[in-house]
Amino acid sequence: MKQQYLTYPITLLFLILFLPALAQQPVTAKRKIMTGWAAGVNAGNPLPEYPRPQLTRKNNWKNFNGPWQYTILPKTAGNTIPTVFQGNITVPFAVESVLSGVEKTVGKDSVLWYHRVIDIPANLRKEKTLLHFGAVDWSAKIYVNGIAVGEHQGGYDPFTIDISGALQKSSKQTISVQVWDPSDSGPQPTGKQVAKPHGIWYTPVTGIWQTVWLEHVPATYIISTKQTPDIDKQQIQVTVNTHNLQAGDLIQLTAWDGKQQVVTGSITEGNHITLDIPAAKLWSPQTPFLYDLKVSIVRKGKVIDETGTYFGMRKISMAKDANGIQRMQLNNQFLFQYGPLDQGWWPDGLYTAPTDEALQFDIAKTKEMGFNLIRKHVKVEPARWYYHCDKLGILVWQDMPSGDRGGNHWLQNLRIKMPGNEQVDNHHLLQSLLPGLVFDKTRTPESETIYRKEWQAIMDGLYNFPSIVSWVPFNEAWGQFKTKEIIDWTMQYDPSRLVNGISGGNFFIGVSPIIDLHYYPGPAMPDPAIYGSKQVLILGEFGGLGLPVKGHTWLEEGNWGYQSFTTQAQLLDRYTQLVQSLHELIQSGLSAAVYTQTTDVEVETNGIFTYDRKVLKMPMDKLQAIHAPLYKIQ
Repeated sequence: MKQQYLTYPITLLFLILFLPALAQQPVTAKRKIMTGWAAGVNAGNPLPEYPRPQLTRKNNWKNFNGPWQYTILPKTAGNTIPTVFQGNITVPFAVESVLSGVEKTVGKDSVLWYHRVIDIPANLRKEKTLLHFGAVDWSAKIYVNGIAVGEHQGGYDPFTIDISGALQKSSKQTISVQVWDPSDSGPQPTGKQVAKPHGIWYTPVTGIWQTVWLEHVPATYIISTKQTPDIDKQQIQVTVNTHNLQAGDLIQLTAWDGKQQVVTGSITEGNHITLDIPAAKLWSPQTPFLYDLKVSIVRKGKVIDETGTYFGMRKISMAKDANGIQRMQLNNQFLFQYGPLDQGWWPDGLYTAPTDEALQFDIAKTKEMGFNLIRKHVKVEPARWYYHCDKLGILVWQDMPSGDRGGNHWLQNLRIKMPGNEQVDNHHLLQSLLPGLVFDKTRTPESETIYRKEWQAIMDGLYNFPSIVSWVPFNEAWGQFKTKEIIDWTMQYDPSRLVNGISGGNFFIGVSPIIDLHYYPGPAMPDPAIYGSKQVLILGEFGGLGLPVKGHTWLEEGNWGYQSFTTQAQLLDRYTQLVQSLHELIQSGLSAAVYTQTTDVEVETNGIFTYDRKVLKMPMDKLQAIHAPLYKIQ
């Protein structure tokens, strides 16, 4: 999400020369608002739900969310585990958040330590004991009973450490975690976090921000599964990743439609199987049907390990329509995809929703308003968020969290079509204005390595969620580098989904299957006469209509939207105009559009909901009526 798209040379040059300096003006103020769920957070046991819905085991796990001790020390203090702490912190809320109980900034020159004495009963200390972290931003070192057991770099992917060898004989164990996070001063993915929040950039998030939990598994166990549906062949391909599988072990799989068994199969060699799903029920926003899948390791007739998972039979693809324009298709049919840009931020929990009910709220209300899509913007959510999308039936475009910003130019070099056949040839304008401009950023080897490693880990962690239909490696040239190479790799790594390689960034025509324009307030689209025969045409961001609601803003003053209004009636009228203008563009070949945005975030007031989720700025029934015709246009 960025400033309004402009086409006039003088204004464009002004933005190039002066906007970076203007953007550095910080906004600082004490938080004013909380969500309604905050009061219901149990600080002793927050977010108690099972955190990994795509691989479940029964009665052999323990949640370690809740009170931990913390201290913030200079980075120069080294790795010695502290013995004195500054107070308590509520995990899994970031140290900067209200719900953490701390509200302190750490910064690049300090480290954050967590410490907790935990109780691990004897039944969870048999064979293998695994310690899971949903997400820790950014670099974490883990100690159990003073022994270094592992470390991880990556703020958006889950990781697991086998702590069996470090456990004491008694049930009492100590866990210590050291976290370092340079926020926006480092080369790692950060999304919208900055040390000095302002404009479209928000409060930093440091430390543990997803569930910490422990699990007992046998010596031979299932690590993960990978499910790839093929609706054309009515099959599901399953790969099972195991630890310490023995000769003669059998991997047994059974798919279920509710209580009715659909198919069963066994893997005796290797780790891959294809299961037939006859008369498959397809997953879509209209019918989000999910099959259950049980996976077991059987040794000499005895079940050694067993997990539960699920899958959806759906296909995302592209194909030309009758006019030769590439269209995005769901289950081999064109379905216009429309939904909000979803930042996933909370005034009380920052990256972390206060409760699972709150986590569901944004998704459920998005669906209720008549959207069928969410673009998850430069952030990754906990696994349960995608589970709710799967269950409720909402399509998801998943962004890679951006990082290593600065040092490259952002110019949308496209010919654009707007309603009423007006066209803007910005490509020719830019070529004459800035000849020889290099659009790709040069990253350091460290920065490249970090990006590639975390992007792969994110795709691996989210692969099984059928709601995700598109990966978005780059947003608006924020750290955009080696564009063709990264897009090609993403497409090869997961050919089951479309890749929206450059959402509003610097375009390399024909490189990505999708060409994605950002245009505020809009709407507009890439010119179908030029691009439509080869690429799917998308309006990846537009709108940004702002309405501050007194008593529900992050700040009392200094809030903004791309185009601001003073009444709900004015907002509804302008929004209606924008959406109705989409009709002509859909007929011309537009496959999808993303409206900015689901909620206000900090000083941005261009949400459909206020930041605290207490005020819907436009009537629900009006939104439903405005959106319904979009899906009928062919």
